[in-house]
Amino acid sequence: MGAAALPVLIFTAFWGVVGIVLPFIIPKGPDRGVQQLVLMMTAATCYLFWLCCYMAQMNPLVGPKLNQHTILIMAREWGNLIQ
Repeated sequence: MGAAALPVLIFTAFWGVVGIVLPFIIPKGPDRGVQQLVLMMTAATCYLFWLCCYMAQMNPLVGPKLNQHTILIMAREWGNLIQ
């Protein structure tokens, strides 16, 4: 899986709206600052979590565990003879 620009742009725009635009729309009240902070922190943490998960799928650290027999069959079928 390679990096695709469209999902990154869509999720960046979505969490940007949640974290940058919505805090200005909060109505005035005694806890307006807390609500703004909650929106900004939620947007930042959710975006970073999504971005880390998305990037981890591009180059996974853990691959399939195959036994030696399967590896030899794959090598033979793909033309990479193992001596």
